Amino acid sequence: MSAMQVVPVSLVGRGVRLEPFQPAHTEGLWRVAEPGFFTLFPAPPRAWTIGEFGAWLDEIARRPSWCPFTTILQATGQPVGLTCYLDIRPADRGLEIGSTWIARAHQGTLVNPEAKYLLLRHAFETLGAIRVQLKTDRRNVHSQRAIAKLGALREGVLRKHVIMADGYCRDSVMFSITDDEWPAVKAGLEARLGYVP
Repeated sequence: MSAMQVVPVSLVGRGVRLEPFQPAHTEGLWRVAEPGFFTLFPAPPRAWTIGEFGAWLDEIARRPSWCPFTTILQATGQPVGLTCYLDIRPADRGLEIGSTWIARAHQGTLVNPEAKYLLLRHAFETLGAIRVQLKTDRRNVHSQRAIAKLGALREGVLRKHVIMADGYCRDSVMFSITDDEWPAVKAGLEARLGYVP
């Protein structure tokens, strides 16, 4: 098996498209972001100013083994959030999807499931991934439900996994989807999104 080659690429759906993050997206993302979105992020923006927010986004874009995407509404061209490939392990053909946030007006809509569908489809069908994982703070029950609703399997809890910016030792709940599970997960997501097979 050859190693995965993850490079920035645009992923286009019906309602959203995912564009590789660029500094030009910062202002649009700032307009829809809220401080509360990042309270359970291990390393949130240091201060709630556009300068610190932009520096935080730039730092994410420079992280090794990360590939951030700006979530953009197809209808308006406006950024409505961010999501990432991270913990990219080319030799093991695995990666994680995470550090996702979405503007409040679009939470609970099809924006998140379609973004996840695009990332999963690209990972399994183009990159040749055999494992995609997702994890969340044990305290974030809403996120756990959303991940499970995608069709991911809950694997367990990594205890005291991450020390948060405030010193809290976070437990992480780990989920995954494997390549042999992808066809069923794909069918479920396409049905949920109203895609015609």
